[in-house]
Amino acid sequence: MDNNFWTPIDLSIEVALVSILWVLIFGVFFGKVMADMKFKGKVFIETLFLLPLVLPPTVVGFLLIILFGRNSPIGSWIEWIFKQPLMFTWWAAVIASAVVAFPLMYQSARTGFEAVDQDIEDAARVDGANEFKVFVFISIPLAFRAIISGAILSFARALGEFGATLMFAGNIPGKTQTIPTAIYMAIDTGNMELAWLWVISIIIISFLMLVSVHFIRS
Repeated sequence: MDNNFWTPIDLSIEVALVSILWVLIFGVFFGKVMADMKFKGKVFIETLFLLPLVLPPTVVGFLLIILFGRNSPIGSWIEWIFKQPLMFTWWAAVIASAVVAFPLMYQSARTGFEAVDQDIEDAARVDGANEFKVFVFISIPLAFRAIISGAILSFARALGEFGATLMFAGNIPGKTQTIPTAIYMAIDTGNMELAWLWVISIIIISFLMLVSVHFIRS
């Protein structure tokens, strides 16, 4: 198979891996914070975190354009720093994938931390451990299965992201063309053989990811 087949697959995996690094960091952090804290308005913040899970991908893409486009303060600042706009770049694809994958990571991490026995964490504090040590050596190991499951599901979600990526990062071959956008273009141009190969490849990858989650949780 030539590069026309492998390039979108390689790019999709690279984008998904980098986005998951960010999703893992922020998902675990906010999952722990929201699992421990009780305050007025918590439900609204949690709803905001989970919103990308139910919003149409085109709406997510539209909001990313509003936030990071050339006419926005953030987009103008990024263009001034890096001498190029963020839209239609590799990093735009990473951001789009991270945004839609974050809710799965957050939800899984929060559920895992909520299941941790509070008495074990309190015992570590009594023994002299500070909050950071409790978090790293007690909370994370006890919630590890949930965190890993969330990371795998988030990776699969990032790998299959289409709408937000197409709007925010575009469909530039070798630069921002991931498997879903490549499938769309292959069908649009009538190249059904290539479209089928990409469809089969992403089904296999997604299937393996879901099987991994099953074994981790069992």
